[in-house]
Amino acid sequence: MDPKALAVVVTLAFSLVGVVGDYFLKLASRDDNPLATRWFYVGFAFYASTAFGWVFVMRHLKLGTIGVLYSVSMIVLLTAIGVLAFDEKLHTGEVVGLVLAVASIVLLVRFA
Repeated sequence: MDPKALAVVVTLAFSLVGVVGDYFLKLASRDDNPLATRWFYVGFAFYASTAFGWVFVMRHLKLGTIGVLYSVSMIVLLTAIGVLAFDEKLHTGEVVGLVLAVASIVLLVRFA
């Protein structure tokens, strides 16, 4: 696998790790003192664990590309976690927004 393709895969994997971290931060936010919960520290550890790999990604992709890949994948994954784990509901406009976000990734990969 060439370094650019690997950097894209790593970016998407980091999105997944970030969503796992966000899941634990959401659990922490339910507490009266969220910063004192074990869930906060677990979520923090997930975020911190990606720092070393970002250096590799940044060597091979433009920041704009990283930003779009990471942001859109986070949006899609966080929405899935919200719906599946926290019983959050999606409205039609939100679904349209998700489809357009995914379309932006397709365009970016096609023309970048």
